[in-house]
Amino acid sequence: MSTTDLARMDATDQAALVAGGECSPSELVEAAIERIERVNPEINAVVTNLFDRARAEAASPDLPDGPFRGVPLLLKDLGCHVAGVPVYGGTRFLRDREWRAPIDSVLAERFRSAGFIFVGKTNTPELGLSPTTEPDTFGPTRNPWNPDRIVGGSSGGSAAAVAAGLTPLAHAGDGGGSIRNPAGACGLVGLKPTRGRTSMGPGKGEGWAGCVTEHVVTLSVRDAAAVLDCVAGPAPGDPYYAAPPTRPFAAELGQSPGRLRIGHFTHNDFTPAHPESVKAVHLAAGQLEELGHTVDDGYPAALDEPTLGELTSIAVSASVAREITEMEAMIGESVKEGDLEPATLAMAERGRGVSASEYVANLDRLHAYGRRLRSWWAEEPGVDGYDILITPTMAEPAPPIGSIKGADIERIIRLVPYTMPYNVSGQPAIGLPLHVSEDGLPIGIQLVARYGAEDLLIRLASQIEAALPWRARIPPIHA
Repeated sequence: MSTTDLARMDATDQAALVAGGECSPSELVEAAIERIERVNPEINAVVTNLFDRARAEAASPDLPDGPFRGVPLLLKDLGCHVAGVPVYGGTRFLRDREWRAPIDSVLAERFRSAGFIFVGKTNTPELGLSPTTEPDTFGPTRNPWNPDRIVGGSSGGSAAAVAAGLTPLAHAGDGGGSIRNPAGACGLVGLKPTRGRTSMGPGKGEGWAGCVTEHVVTLSVRDAAAVLDCVAGPAPGDPYYAAPPTRPFAAELGQSPGRLRIGHFTHNDFTPAHPESVKAVHLAAGQLEELGHTVDDGYPAALDEPTLGELTSIAVSASVAREITEMEAMIGESVKEGDLEPATLAMAERGRGVSASEYVANLDRLHAYGRRLRSWWAEEPGVDGYDILITPTMAEPAPPIGSIKGADIERIIRLVPYTMPYNVSGQPAIGLPLHVSEDGLPIGIQLVARYGAEDLLIRLASQIEAALPWRARIPPIHA
């Protein structure tokens, strides 16, 4: 099996090669390393290599015999700590001091138990704070579809790596769209699980007031479902809980979702969408109608409220202030000039001005918003309410590199207004690459379901994937 053949395969296919004796874990890892070394200089997606460690794990008789035994996986350089492996969070402060995680995270343990082998770390904006992956520390990641365009953020390095065929999937985290937006920009599947579906333990109970969740970006819906089966479930002490599925998520693939009531949302007075993003939503809506679903222009009234940006800004800035203090304690040094980007320092300064009582009051308002938003969805299929909402992922095709980094907050909000609400409400959402712009850029759409209903999303997404397949599209920069 050639490395170029492997570059087109999803993780399920690669795992089947190992299980069937057609390929060894070492061969999969060596092929991924070859692709990274050959293609990464063009896109700057992988910023830390773990090649020696990966080779040793692939050759070890102790490699876990999980469903993805031997499949190479890239980890985002933010979250998912692995004992002894560098974690820089896109910062010069941690990179220049070569900080390494002291223990495994729960998610890393579950990835390893599934049989994945970590081959490197991917680029991310500093502390995940930007919708473009252009940190001063490592420079911009370039889009495999057009290297002059951004890849989104903050899981942009992971998305670019998978789109370019370096590995079949990659770890990603999402605090406001950081799985779905890069997936849309790079032509991938990006499933953001329900709050509490995956654990942030043992180091954290939550991130950004409960907005952050972690999973992977993938080539296929089946990979997103099968990996979720491997990593889902609370760890002891986790503050949030998502009810377990009635059967494995992978069992939902190809199953009928039933006839669903679906709304769609593309713009209001403060969230306009580019015509290509609107076209993508209408394409999805038309296809869903052809599949027998009822689609209309209904959407949650909460999306017309103008206060969400301010509420989330308070929560995130306070969290950033805390994170920097935590970093200083880990290193035993104070942050100095040049250690962090000015925008990060400004956000932390704002966060330090938020009192404890103000933070708790803001948290109450965030939770109230989430309840108002979630009330639009039916509590279960067949009762009053909607089953699914369709929106764009990013509001426009991937902009040029350099046009978003350092931009004012209004410009950033105009790019990514559609994903954050469901981090606040905790609902699951999946990004699918259903459309390509006239100039050849992927345009993603987002499907949002009620809390805990990844099973419904997977059934519907696999139905759409069969009707409008995207796997044959290969970007110009590809292994």
